[in-house]
Amino acid sequence: MPIVPDTLSLIGHTPLVRLKGPSAEAGAHIFGKCEFANPGASVKDRAALSIVEEAERQGALQPGGTIVEGTAGNTGIGLALVANAKGYRTIIVMPETQSREKMDTLRALGAELVLVAAAPYSSPCHFVHTSRRIAEETPGAIWANQFDNIANRRAHITGTAEEIWTQMEGRIDGFTCAAGTGGTLAGVGMGLKAHDESVVIALTDPHGAALFNYYEHGELKAEGSSVAEGIGQGRITANLEGAPIDTQFRVGDDEGYYWVRRLLDEEGLCLGLSSGINVAGAVALARRLGEGSRVATILCDTGFRYLSTLHNPSWRQEKGLVEPAFPRGG
Repeated sequence: MPIVPDTLSLIGHTPLVRLKGPSAEAGAHIFGKCEFANPGASVKDRAALSIVEEAERQGALQPGGTIVEGTAGNTGIGLALVANAKGYRTIIVMPETQSREKMDTLRALGAELVLVAAAPYSSPCHFVHTSRRIAEETPGAIWANQFDNIANRRAHITGTAEEIWTQMEGRIDGFTCAAGTGGTLAGVGMGLKAHDESVVIALTDPHGAALFNYYEHGELKAEGSSVAEGIGQGRITANLEGAPIDTQFRVGDDEGYYWVRRLLDEEGLCLGLSSGINVAGAVALARRLGEGSRVATILCDTGFRYLSTLHNPSWRQEKGLVEPAFPRGG
């Protein structure tokens, strides 16, 4: 591998791995984009860098300025890393329900962390609205606005999608992932469709989100709930506008955790629940596309970010997550 000129050049260009268990289950070829290989250990590093560089180009972010964002954690971590490399401050607003590891990581990176109670988007106390107010009240600050700032999805149109296309040598039948901001799903979908309109782009939605019903029935309606962090959306964000969604799946936490455990026990990959939900969606999409199809998805972040939650037996029991039927190490 070449020597890169600076640490921000480490963002992106992540490996793509064929997942043996999911591929065998679907009778197809399922590939995971290893976004945990980014410096901040998540796919959100891409959006963070793109948002900051766009703000610099527009002149909104000046030397010594402050970046403010509301996030479930990973975007905040990415923004803090980018800010440190470029000489900015960060203020991150996060729901207090997120994992302790994310909070500790943000503090270790020097971000000012503001924790708020979980609230619906309609509430002025929602973490997104709180972060916008802080940005407006802080001199020299910009609001990253990851949900509606299309610099987010642009990072995936020009970066993630191009990498997947090249790595799969243009032989790809489908792509799927969940949506939080919608930037990854929309951006990768747009980028792949620009190469081949026949690539099937699928939403994989957790319970508790409204997008499955929107794309299935034209109505934003949420059903059930999920403990997955960073995914699930109740509105059409600017990043999702015009997203080329061909089909949709809904995946429960138990099914997502089944794949987290299988990938850990059988393939040595320690992932979070959003990655497990994405893999479950990829299996569903590959089955629909048929034997031998080639489907890619996103392995969003590292499971080491969820040691106190998803990978903690007491927490799983409290949340009612069903343990898979195969033994650990089997």
